Amino acid sequence: MSVNSARQDELQREVSKKDTLIWMYSYLLSYKKTLALVSALILVTLAATLAGPLMIERAVDVYVANSDIRGLARLAVLALIVYSAYAICTRNYMIVMEEATNQILLTIRHQLYSHIQTLSFHFFDSRPTGKILARVVGDVNSLRDVYSESVTKLLPDLLLLIGVATIMLLKNWQLALATLLMVPVLALFMFLIQFKAHRLWQVHRKKNSNLNAFIHEDFSGIRIVQSFAAEQEKQSDFNVCAEEFSQSFIDAVRVEDLFGALVEITWGVGGFLLYFIGIEIVGADKIGVGTFLAFSSYLGMFWNPIRNLASFYNKIVTNISAAERIFDILDTPSEIADREGATELPQIKGEVQFDHVDFAYTDEPDRLVLEDVSFTAQPGETIALVGPTGAGKTTIVNLISRFYDVTAGHIRIDGNDLQGVTLRSLRSQMGVMTQDTFLFTGTVRENICYGRSDATEEEMIAAAKAVNAHEFIMKMEKGYDTEISERSGQLSIGQRQLLAFARTMVSDPRILILDEATSSIDTHTERMVQEGIEALIKGRTSFIIAHRLSTIRNADRIFYIDAHGIVESGNHESLMARKGAYYKLYESQFEI
Repeated sequence: MSVNSARQDELQREVSKKDTLIWMYSYLLSYKKTLALVSALILVTLAATLAGPLMIERAVDVYVANSDIRGLARLAVLALIVYSAYAICTRNYMIVMEEATNQILLTIRHQLYSHIQTLSFHFFDSRPTGKILARVVGDVNSLRDVYSESVTKLLPDLLLLIGVATIMLLKNWQLALATLLMVPVLALFMFLIQFKAHRLWQVHRKKNSNLNAFIHEDFSGIRIVQSFAAEQEKQSDFNVCAEEFSQSFIDAVRVEDLFGALVEITWGVGGFLLYFIGIEIVGADKIGVGTFLAFSSYLGMFWNPIRNLASFYNKIVTNISAAERIFDILDTPSEIADREGATELPQIKGEVQFDHVDFAYTDEPDRLVLEDVSFTAQPGETIALVGPTGAGKTTIVNLISRFYDVTAGHIRIDGNDLQGVTLRSLRSQMGVMTQDTFLFTGTVRENICYGRSDATEEEMIAAAKAVNAHEFIMKMEKGYDTEISERSGQLSIGQRQLLAFARTMVSDPRILILDEATSSIDTHTERMVQEGIEALIKGRTSFIIAHRLSTIRNADRIFYIDAHGIVESGNHESLMARKGAYYKLYESQFEI
C-alpha cells in the first residue's frame, strides 16, 4: 500500500483553473437574494463615486469661476448627501457579504467533513491525519477573502472601471486613450507572472500540509518521543519542515510582489501620458482647469480599481491552490459506498459465508492478500483466526464489516450479498473491538453508549458489569459521569480496553469481531474479562483474532491463516491431533 509520509509532498490530480473557479463560485448561486441586495448597494456607491469628480468640475468651472457662493453651498450639501449614502451602503454591503461568506465556508467545511467520513480506510491509511486536517481547516479558511472580495471588491471595481472609462471617453477621448494606453501592457505582464506564481503557491500549500502532518504525528506520539529521548532528533526534523514551509512562502511572495510593482509603474507612466498628451498634443488652453482636475481624479479612480483587481487576481492565484486541494478530496470517490439499489439488511441471525473470495489493495492489485477463501460460519458459531502477522486475519474481519470490498468472489450474511445492502444497516448489527483502543473526549457514560445513545442506564451498567468494568468506574470521582480525554491519562491501558469492551457490548451486535481485543489486558484482568466475553459471544456469531491461544481454545472452529488463505480448520483438539501448523504455533507458546 502506497503511503504518503509527513515529509513527502502530496500527489494531487491536475484540475483546470476554469473547473476549479466554476466549482468555487457555484456556491454563490445559493445566495441570489443576498447578491441582489449587495449589487443594489454597490450601484449606489458606484454612482456616488463617479459623481465626485463631476461635482469638482462643476464647482471649479461654474461656481468658483462665476463666484456663485449659493451654488457652491448647494453643491456642498449635495456632496454631503451623496457621500453619506456612499458610507452607509458600503458598510452594509460589507457586513451582508461577510455573513454570506461565513455561511459558504461553513457549507464547504460541512460537505468536506461529511465526504471524508464516507471514504474508505485506504484513504486514511495512505496519508497522515495532519494533512487531512490541513485541508478541512486551513485550506477552507483560505477561501474567505476570495468569496468576500469577489462581490465587495471585484464587482464594484469592475463597474467603476467601466464607468470611469465611459465618462472619460465621453468627455475627452484623447485624454481617455492616454490613460488607457498602459492597460494592455499591464495585462500581458500579469498573465505571464501568474503561471509561475500559481505553481509556487501550490508548493507552499503542500509544505504547509507537511508541517501540519509532522506536528500532529509528533504530538500524537509524544510519549514514544520522550521515552526514547528523541526530542532533539524530532526538533531537527521540525526545523527542516518549518524551513521548507518558510522558504516556499518567501519564493511565492517574491513573485507575488511583482504584481504591485507592475501596477505602480504602469500607473505612473499612464499619469505622465495623460499630462503630456493633454498639454503637448491637445493643448492646455483647450481644456478647462475643472476638466483637468476631473480627469486627474478619474485617473486615480481608474488605476485604483486596476490595482485592486491586480491584488484580487493575485489573491485568486494565491488561493486557487487551496481550492484545488479541497476539490481534489471532494472529487475523490467513496470506494466503499452504498451501491445503487442497495436495500436495508433485515434483522440477521448471523450466518457468514465467504464464497471464493480474493482481495488485494487497490494500489497493489497484483499482490493478493487473500486468494480463493471459502467458508461458512453458522449463526452463533465462534470462529478463531490465528496465524503469523500479515497473513490476512484482520483483512478477513475487515471484509466482513465491509471496510474494504472484495476483489473477487462474494461475502454473504444470511444469504444477502454485502455489496447489495446499505452500510448502515450492516454495521449497525455488528460489534467491532480492535486492539487500537480509542476513547473520545467526554464522559465514561458517553463513551460506553457511543453509537447507541438510546441505551438505558440499566443496559449501560449491565454491559460494564459483564466485562468487570463497573467496579473501577464507580471508584472514579464522578462514576459514569467522570470526564475522560482522548488519551485518558487517568486510566490504565487495561481500563481503557474494558471501557471499549463495554461500548461494544451495549450495542448488542448479532455479529461480533474481536481483533486482538485482549492484547492490552494483563493476565489477571484477562481472566476477569473472559467471563464477560463468553457471555457476550453466547448466541452471536463471533470472529476472534488472538495471539494468546489460551483465549480461543473453546472456539467452535479455529482457522489457521497463512499463504493467502485458510491452511487448517478445526477445533482445538482436532488441530492439536493433526500436529500441523496450529500445533507448532501452540507448542511455541506452551510446553506440551
